[in-house]
Amino acid sequence: MRHFVATTCVLSLTLIAGGCATKKYVRNTTAPVQAKVDQVGEQTQKQGQEIQENKTQIKQVDENAQAGISAAKERAMTADNHAGEAMKHAGEAMSRANQVGTELNQRVDQTNSNLDKLRTSVANLDDYKMTGETSVPFRFNKYSLDNQSKEELDKLVANVGNYKRFFISVEGFTDTTGTAAYNEELSRKRADAVAEYLVTKHDIPIYRIHMIGLGKEKPVDMGKNRAARAKNRRVEVRIYSADQGAAVSQVNQPAR
Repeated sequence: MRHFVATTCVLSLTLIAGGCATKKYVRNTTAPVQAKVDQVGEQTQKQGQEIQENKTQIKQVDENAQAGISAAKERAMTADNHAGEAMKHAGEAMSRANQVGTELNQRVDQTNSNLDKLRTSVANLDDYKMTGETSVPFRFNKYSLDNQSKEELDKLVANVGNYKRFFISVEGFTDTTGTAAYNEELSRKRADAVAEYLVTKHDIPIYRIHMIGLGKEKPVDMGKNRAARAKNRRVEVRIYSADQGAAVSQVNQPAR
């Protein structure tokens, strides 16, 4: 009985010892394999991540490329539009330049025509003779026409419609009172008043009227008293004609 128990114990210990040896062997054998598997798994996962990152980068590059292509197309279209507008503006500028050239040519032709007329007029200056004159008086520091002055002007130009070639000279004057600048302006206003009356009342073309304000120059009376100053406050009006047979037919009154 003791021998059986002892044998059983020995057998049990042997099995236990064998089982422990087998597990250790298995652990020692599979551990390197598991480590390799884990290493391969990590590498696979890392490669997967790299592949995913590469895909992301490729996608980003593709999107950037597409955006660049779109931007290039847009710039090309914009450039085409600008080129079209530039061509349009160039055409308009050329058309305007041609129009300006035509206008300039017309103006040159008109200027030449006017110069021809002026040369003719200058050549015929000696043909113009005075056919009438009058002197329009003004009150001190005034430049408006009174009724008597208007009547004198009416008489002076009564027959001017019979002339084909004529002009009217209108010269304004003042007395010596006041500054030279003020008197020059006042004399021009007096001449303007006479010219305006002739144009509006008698329809005389303005280009036939030659106006000037001479201030206190060319006094008709050198005196210093009131009467002398009154004579110098005047506008002298004269009609000149180059018509054949024109004569000094109207001399209304001497300068005052």
